[in-house]
Amino acid sequence: MIGHVEGTGFETLDPRFKACFVGHEKVERLWTGGRWLEGPAWFAPGRYLVFSDIPNNRMLRHDDTNGAVSVFRQPSNNANGNTVDNQGRLVTCEHLTRRVTRTDFDGSISVLADSFDGRRLNSPNDVVVKSDGTVWFTDPPYGILSDYEGDYAEQEIGGCHVYRHDPATGETIAVATDFDKPNGLAFSPDESLLYIADTGGSHRDDGPRHIRRFAVRDGNRLEDRGVFAVCTQGLFDGFRIDRAGRIWTSAGDGVHCYDPDGTLIGKIRLPELVSNLTFGGEKRNRLFITATTSLYAVHLTTNGVKLG
Repeated sequence: MIGHVEGTGFETLDPRFKACFVGHEKVERLWTGGRWLEGPAWFAPGRYLVFSDIPNNRMLRHDDTNGAVSVFRQPSNNANGNTVDNQGRLVTCEHLTRRVTRTDFDGSISVLADSFDGRRLNSPNDVVVKSDGTVWFTDPPYGILSDYEGDYAEQEIGGCHVYRHDPATGETIAVATDFDKPNGLAFSPDESLLYIADTGGSHRDDGPRHIRRFAVRDGNRLEDRGVFAVCTQGLFDGFRIDRAGRIWTSAGDGVHCYDPDGTLIGKIRLPELVSNLTFGGEKRNRLFITATTSLYAVHLTTNGVKLG
């Protein structure tokens, strides 16, 4: 049932955060019943949200017109991250099949990328689409580390990389190869910067727990600008960016909001571990949040930079 949830609320750490929400706004729980929810993607024409329940091998659909949640796809090949391309089609990272797919308007599914240099990908995790139509995705090993979110398997690629796939040519290139476990990613509003999370701390105490920032050069080359932010609670997983360039990211105690200058300005507190989020709603000013077993939402006074 939709309603205010115990343990939720806004925490202001910097006065700039107060401009991001209305004082009386509350966090709502829209649905609960998942095992590990991920990958929310907003489809504006239908006013619905698609999200993944990875261990339960299904994708779900939240209808924003009546609040109903139904099965969108099952089995889903242990789908994880989802986004929407520039034509409004669903793009999905699948752990079980170790590939990135696109679902066309007629429901047909085509494979965008499943290998690199003749070797199978690890388990594509999160994905974004640039304005030029290229598909950028991360490839950590979470789907092959055990049978929980896919099938246990050995890595064929000697590392965990970030890739750029060009649907027009079919070419997939590695754009970053020095990550431990690359995870969420998003472009700045003008696409001059790409932010990428590294969740290497999930399996190593001294592993990275940060978001790195890269300048985008010549359309497909990344220039390292160093660590943008280090997570103060848990790990950064998925995140999105608003039109002012603020980063809204998942963390262990809720959603953390960072100013473009790297300052943690505030948090949206949640009672569950947050995995991912996206902007949606008619004006892209509603933040949909996947957090362990539940789907949450909150209205903001800012707007997402793009759908997905």
